[in-house]
Amino acid sequence: MIVLRDGLVLLGERLGAHGAGTWALPGGHLEFGESVEQCARREVLEETGLDVELIGQGPYTSDVFDAEQRHYVTLFVLARSAHGEPQRREPHKCARWQWCLWSALPAPLFAPLQTLRASGYVPPGALLSRSDQNLV
Repeated sequence: MIVLRDGLVLLGERLGAHGAGTWALPGGHLEFGESVEQCARREVLEETGLDVELIGQGPYTSDVFDAEQRHYVTLFVLARSAHGEPQRREPHKCARWQWCLWSALPAPLFAPLQTLRASGYVPPGALLSRSDQNLV
């Protein structure tokens, strides 16, 4: 889920599972019978406590995690969060949440986010610099 607020994107520092120590967007696996949008909204609420307004579907990435012998196709969904601060609702999975400029994301990035960024994709409405805030 690409969660935007005032042109910034919400990222969390991963703990525990594969990708520990990397920065990632909130998200997770689909439950049986769940739509992509339902999953996205549920995962953001479970992980951050934020209720989001869905904007629409985004791109996808395909990433192989050699060490884990896993191959993930990540379906990105765009959303806005108008109020509230993200909470660490799964402290065993996330060290912290942070609002970031798309052009200045912290490193290292979780593989699907790194692939998305390397593709040249910029979420609609994401700020690339602090001076862009004057344009909003």
